[in-house]
Amino acid sequence: MRYTLLLHYPEMSPDELGPEAMAEGMRAFDLYAKELNDAGALQSAEVLQPSAISTTVSLAGGELVVQDGPFAATKEQLGGTFVIDVADLDAAIAWAAKVPSAQYGTVEIRPTATRFVDGEWTAFAGM
Repeated sequence: MRYTLLLHYPEMSPDELGPEAMAEGMRAFDLYAKELNDAGALQSAEVLQPSAISTTVSLAGGELVVQDGPFAATKEQLGGTFVIDVADLDAAIAWAAKVPSAQYGTVEIRPTATRFVDGEWTAFAGM
């Protein structure tokens, strides 16, 4: 089953973190990604730019509304994602518990419904 791990945590700049904490965080995520990869579970991983440079688009009111910034103005922001393919939710929870940012944020586990591969949408079994 394919899941996306959504990493939510308070955003801090490299200056706020300091060089040692930044290097330790990068090392922890590198080890985590390599462990997922070695287990054959890692499909992709993304570290996102700060939410302050995001753009939000909506047509909900019938007109295009483009706004600077994230959808939700909260202290915690979506900072990155890991897409994994594992046997079940228990396995996804076990991997989510190992995400380095789980120690100072939250990890949302969201099952994939469909994905676009080789030019078409593909539904997953059991959906």
